[in-house]
Amino acid sequence: MNELERSAWIELALTPYIGAETFLRLIKHFGSAQNVLETPFNEIKPLVRAQVQPYWRQDIAKEATKAALQWEQSHDDAKLLLLADEDFPGMLTEGLTPPPLLFIRGNTQCLQQPALAIVGSRHATPQALRIASEFATELAQKGVVIVSGMADGIDTAAHQGALKGSGSTIAVWGTGIDRVYPARNKELAQQISHHGCLISEFPLGTRPLAGNFPRRNRLIAALSQGTLVVEAAVESGSLITARLAGEMGREVMAIPGSIDNPLSKGCHLLIKQGAKLVENLTDIEQECTLLLQKNQMQAYNQQPTVEKFHNSDKNLHYHGEETLTETEDASKVLNKTEQIVLTGLGYGVMHPDTLVTALGIPAADVYANLITLELAGWITALPGGCYQRIKS
Repeated sequence: MNELERSAWIELALTPYIGAETFLRLIKHFGSAQNVLETPFNEIKPLVRAQVQPYWRQDIAKEATKAALQWEQSHDDAKLLLLADEDFPGMLTEGLTPPPLLFIRGNTQCLQQPALAIVGSRHATPQALRIASEFATELAQKGVVIVSGMADGIDTAAHQGALKGSGSTIAVWGTGIDRVYPARNKELAQQISHHGCLISEFPLGTRPLAGNFPRRNRLIAALSQGTLVVEAAVESGSLITARLAGEMGREVMAIPGSIDNPLSKGCHLLIKQGAKLVENLTDIEQECTLLLQKNQMQAYNQQPTVEKFHNSDKNLHYHGEETLTETEDASKVLNKTEQIVLTGLGYGVMHPDTLVTALGIPAADVYANLITLELAGWITALPGGCYQRIKS
């Protein structure tokens, strides 16, 4: 593709109300982006929405194209990736109409590697954040690219876990690639650009509008062989990602949680609808058979995974080979009252007053033991004065 055609392609892609399907329809009909832009609107009109006319070959698309090309030239790791380019990710051409243009910062090679999406609540519990991070770390160590949306909560934990595992991670944005959202993830975005890539299909300067995020979720699902939902409410955007993944023929998986936790109900709904219940990496590997490379399988089979989901025995965990293994025994390091409080707390989110009623122990003793357990790292304090167990 020569420079004139490339510039025309970008301008057409950045013209308001020219979506992916309309773009491809025009290219197919007229043969090239240059031909499309040189055609009078009367001939274009039957193939586009009426809203396109005020913007056709106007300054807004030309200025957006100029800004995009300047952005690409001003950053060593920046790239405008066109659908016509050889290194455009093949996964985005399967199961959906691919975007004609992507803004990318980082290493585009990770777009060609096996990938898994990890998504979930922006207001996740500490236990869910730990699980998301640990899954991402282990998968990254085995060469799997972790894909997420860089939102607060599970998304951030997944990206951080992948980086901790010295692997690659892809962050798909619902804003222009020049606007970090949320702003507090600026440093994380920089780390991802060095150890993976940042992706957006939106023009530079695009603000975080609500309607952008379902489009972002569609790319998250499409880039991945499967989507793992760690924790999500029934009305969560993560369930949109899971639904899109299923519609594209990708695998859908979910982590179960406490029935008392409203942020687990979305995962439970997915499982009821046929999503794979995931407790460890073996569950993921069985569901996504091509995810782990053959040259990694020997090391994978020899090493048990870290714990991901607690079974009914508080002293045992499930591991990658579905064997039970002993962990730190609370009875050996905690006194009797601490053990009773810890067991009564379970793994859901609970207020101390509820625990007092359930155990019949004086409130002063319950509160004192909760503080002791928190300082020892067995539980964590949550907003609203509640607590949750984070270690078995």
